[in-house]
Amino acid sequence: MTGTPATVAAARARVAFTLHSYTHDPAAPSYGEEAAKALGVDPERVFKTLVTEVDGTLTVAVLPVSASLALKALARAAGGKRAAMADPAAAERATGYVRGGISPVGQRKRLRAVLDASAQRHATIFVSGGRRGLEMELAPGDLIALTGAVTAPITRE
Repeated sequence: MTGTPATVAAARARVAFTLHSYTHDPAAPSYGEEAAKALGVDPERVFKTLVTEVDGTLTVAVLPVSASLALKALARAAGGKRAAMADPAAAERATGYVRGGISPVGQRKRLRAVLDASAQRHATIFVSGGRRGLEMELAPGDLIALTGAVTAPITRE
C-alpha cells in the first residue's frame, strides 16, 4: 500500500504510529463513529479533524468523535475572537485531503491546529490516516509534535 501524506510525514519525522484500516461505508452518517465501531475502539479515543476559520484563518480542530466542537472555546484557544466552520471545498484545497479523510498530519498547507485537552488522558489516540477507511494510532504528544498543535478544552457537553 502506498503511503498517504499523513503516514509519510509521520514516518519522515520518525514518529511511532500504527495504521488501522477498515472498509468504509459511503452511507455511514459519521466517518469518525464508523471508524470507532469498525475498529472496536472507544469513541473518546477516535479524534475527528474539523477545518474551521478563526478570525478568517483556517484552523484545524481535533476532538473526539463523541463530542461537539465549542466554537467560542476554539477561538479563545487559537487566540482569536470568532470561529466558524470552514467551507468544505476550502478545507479540501488547503489540506489536500477529501472530507472524511482529512488528517491533522501531512496537510498540503500546514494549518494552525488545536487538539482537545481530553487527548492527554489516553496513551494513544486515533486520527485519520489521510483517507477514508484509514486511521493512524499515535501518542497525543507525538501528534502535538507533528502538527505544532496547542491543547485546550474545545468541546461542549
